[in-house]
Amino acid sequence: MTSTMHALTRDPLLAIAKGMLWFLMGAMALAIGACLVAIPAMLAFQNEISAEMAKEMPLLLPQFYWVVSGILVLAAVLCGVLFRIFQLLKRIVGTVGDGDPFVPENARRLTQMAWLSLVVQLLGLPLSALGALINKIGKGETHLDSIGGISGNGLLLMLILFILARVFRKGAEMRAELEGTV
Repeated sequence: MTSTMHALTRDPLLAIAKGMLWFLMGAMALAIGACLVAIPAMLAFQNEISAEMAKEMPLLLPQFYWVVSGILVLAAVLCGVLFRIFQLLKRIVGTVGDGDPFVPENARRLTQMAWLSLVVQLLGLPLSALGALINKIGKGETHLDSIGGISGNGLLLMLILFILARVFRKGAEMRAELEGTV
């Protein structure tokens, strides 16, 4: 039995974390695919969609389709960023399972995750603006004005990730120094 497999059977939390991360990565990949399929489909079926939406929103503007396409593009990018964050976290979990988490690579992974969490926050700004525009077009009936924006929790996560990256970097340095003195 490999050391990773042995660690996973010893620590069910690691197995659960790995399973959840695989699931989340799959969900993000599926969401990216759905967004990328929805954009051309929505534009291809513009007349049919307009006929249906005219019942609900008679003042539907032609810009509606471009705004929704922008939301879908940003959502696909956002899901791609989240996929990468989950992938990096899965690799960190793997090193924990191997019993060697304080490696320089994990510090780099945590730093990358922190920057990516900032990207998530920044992507929320245009998403929020586009959602508000859709809400305005729909005369307040869409309720998309609450998507996106800056999250205090997201900023806190970014700060925690940067701090953890430094902790892991220092832990790797201390371990290297200790191994050099033995």
